[in-house]
Amino acid sequence: MSMPYAESIAVPEDHDFRSRGRVPGNNGIWVGIFCVLVEFLLLFIVYFVAKAHHPEAFESGPDKLVTLAGVTITMLLLTSGYCMVKAVESIRRDASVTAFRWIALAFLLGCGYPLVKYFEIRWNIAHGIDGETGIFYTVYYYLTLNHLVHVFWGLLGLGWVALRTSRGSYSSRDYSGLEAAAVYWHTTDVIWLVIFPFFYVLR
Repeated sequence: MSMPYAESIAVPEDHDFRSRGRVPGNNGIWVGIFCVLVEFLLLFIVYFVAKAHHPEAFESGPDKLVTLAGVTITMLLLTSGYCMVKAVESIRRDASVTAFRWIALAFLLGCGYPLVKYFEIRWNIAHGIDGETGIFYTVYYYLTLNHLVHVFWGLLGLGWVALRTSRGSYSSRDYSGLEAAAVYWHTTDVIWLVIFPFFYVLR
């Protein structure tokens, strides 16, 4: 007796089928991301208000900053974000060793940001550029250092998920913690992509 047609169809148990309609990460991380986005929205409003009242300062301000530092930070964060994409992709295939390597690389690249920022600030101060030099630089330091704080939080998250991945805590069936760290890390990337042209490019 032949098997009914409906029963003869094998349903693939791939990740895409199981995760269809699922929100990446977890609810907690999205609440945190919402708060971060609101915070920076307010800071960007401050930027535009200050620029409207002091257009000359914001037109000449970027000339004294080291554009190469901003470009380097941008490349580090984007490359690090790409590594986290590959890490999530790997854990979906249950390739935990590969995922760990991608997370470790993302962490190392991410650590390059505070290192570059440290030398950039040293160069700025050596050339008389600090928070009291003018309104442009006050806003610049406030926004970029605030962003750096969130990057530190992101690096702690990457370190934590790297440790858990090395212990086999994630699999293709349960990797929301890893995905949450990746989503937060991508958020810091997106915010920096707004900050970078505001201070290093636009006049």
